[in-house]
Amino acid sequence: MSRIGKIPVQIPAGVKISQDHALIKVEGPKGKLSLEVPKGVDVILGEKAVEVKRPSDGRRERSFHGLVRTLIANMVKGVSSGFEKSLEVAGVGYRAEVAGKNLKLIIGFSAPIEYAIPEGIQIKVDKQVNILVSGIDKQLVGRVAAEIRSLKKPEPYKGKGIKYVGEQIRRKVGKSVGA
Repeated sequence: MSRIGKIPVQIPAGVKISQDHALIKVEGPKGKLSLEVPKGVDVILGEKAVEVKRPSDGRRERSFHGLVRTLIANMVKGVSSGFEKSLEVAGVGYRAEVAGKNLKLIIGFSAPIEYAIPEGIQIKVDKQVNILVSGIDKQLVGRVAAEIRSLKKPEPYKGKGIKYVGEQIRRKVGKSVGA
């Protein structure tokens, strides 16, 4: 039995969950999300909790059991409180700003880089170096933060680039001059 899959998902106040065959819809104060449940997994809606069961112990059913429970828990948390990822721009002259539906990054290239902000994501820039990516879909928030970071990964000599807040950059020693 899956350790994660057998834990029921608690439904907080203000969140509504409905089921239409294999489609689970979650509504809350921040928005709406839906999930297509794969075959071999049963979702049982209760008054204050959602349980995920599997009818058999096949390999496919076991692999989806914990996954579906975690996806439902992430949807419930997303529509009630949301998700955030923080990024930090490090380097002399490096900065970021939000211009309409684009994130404008000046990160050492000859021209500024424009990143189009996807639907359902909010980006805030504080002090031109702190970027806060937030939204209700955990997967989308993580993907957008990873795409922004991949535009200029931190380099190991001076640590210049875009990194997650709290991320440790393994530093290398530069060249030694004369000996």
